[in-house]
Amino acid sequence: MAYRFHTADVFTDRVFGGNQLAVLPDARGLTDEQMQRVAAEFNIAETSFVFPPETADGTRKLRIFTPFRELPFAGHPTVGTAHVLAAIGEIDLTGDLTEITFEEGVGPVPVSIASRDGKPVSATLTAAQMPETREVAIEREEIADMLSLAPSDIRSDMPISAVSCGVPFLYVPLTDLDAAARARVKVDRMEALMGDAWAHAVYVICLQAVLTQAKLHARMFAPAFGIAEDPATGAAATALAGYLAPLEHPDKTEFHWIVEQGVEMGRPSIIDVRARQHNGAITEIRVGGQSVLVSKGEIEIPD
Repeated sequence: MAYRFHTADVFTDRVFGGNQLAVLPDARGLTDEQMQRVAAEFNIAETSFVFPPETADGTRKLRIFTPFRELPFAGHPTVGTAHVLAAIGEIDLTGDLTEITFEEGVGPVPVSIASRDGKPVSATLTAAQMPETREVAIEREEIADMLSLAPSDIRSDMPISAVSCGVPFLYVPLTDLDAAARARVKVDRMEALMGDAWAHAVYVICLQAVLTQAKLHARMFAPAFGIAEDPATGAAATALAGYLAPLEHPDKTEFHWIVEQGVEMGRPSIIDVRARQHNGAITEIRVGGQSVLVSKGEIEIPD
């Protein structure tokens, strides 16, 4: 049977930037196995399968697959799917700002779609889960070796932590852009060190940026998900609030970070991250950015 698909580049304002996304706007009738095969066929970071909502408050149900596995939540498919559905008329825009809710594995995910002249421009998700942080038992020297770096390339004044807002990531703070550019994952070492760990993906950051509008530089490696490197990782940017906020002033109530990612891959991405804090606890995280449509077509999926 033939299924319609659209592709978009997410967290960018131009084609061939950001993170690629495939969207099947009506995936009714597909099995888990078929969806996994389709995601492997597209062989990009994630493919989003859209279904009718199962609750009265839901706009659509989303299921998100990497080439290797299903995810309960992912940021760039959430943001990008909202843009695609609005752009092709599957979601009606109600004004300059349209509020929708996606049903995902983590629960309901509110999304705001900003539009101009009746066309979507950007979308912003609100995290369904607040950050959960766990200590890491791996030594700094082992993590440096796993990333083909020296221990001195990792900042000693910031922790190495695992944080999740639905998908856990290992956050590794690097000293500068040079260290970030030199990072190369040794897959065998990563499997040995993180195979049984809570987090199976690594998010390296440094407090410098290449692009003028950014404040933070990031790279994400997840070979266990079938993603050697990701040009934009919304789920990691979401949980980043849980990593960074405790390092800032404890009385601060509002945070704003602009994250660049994908620079080394030639697919620069800009991710806007905002958070609120009350009594030292994160109470809200919003992650957003622009998207652009790239292609459309049909994929033949055997029964």
